[in-house]
Amino acid sequence: SFATNYFALPAAGNISLRPAVAIPMFFGVAFGPIVGFITGFVGNVLGDFMSGWGFWWYWDLGNGLMGLIPGLMAASVVSFRDQGTIVKAVIYSIVGAAVGMAVPSLLEIPLSGIDFNTALVGYWFPSFISNAINGAILVPILMVAYDAVTSRSGR
Repeated sequence: SFATNYFALPAAGNISLRPAVAIPMFFGVAFGPIVGFITGFVGNVLGDFMSGWGFWWYWDLGNGLMGLIPGLMAASVVSFRDQGTIVKAVIYSIVGAAVGMAVPSLLEIPLSGIDFNTALVGYWFPSFISNAINGAILVPILMVAYDAVTSRSGR
């Protein structure tokens, strides 16, 4: 997230292209909702700190939710290469991106004084689309790579 925080999406308020959002989504799928939440929350805090953006707790919460929601399926993982598990992980990641970005976008209304249309069109929609695409593409790649590593190590 730190490396790509400077690639802002056009016409989107403080929203940047962040392929690293797939990491908390994957950690949620692999290790459960608590690990997914902590990875997303702490990762966003560190990324914003290193970028000089400061502490925005509600966006950190949203990134935590993007890891927590895919983590809700962790107990049902059959294999990280199983096609059904991969499809389920993509669906949970997209739902996680939708909910995870809706919460901070809507909290911008009372906390920053923006209107609903700005929250929806300027914050939620671009961040959701970017994060959903990153999750849908990168989470399956991380799952297959993780399966290869664990198979090779005998775990």
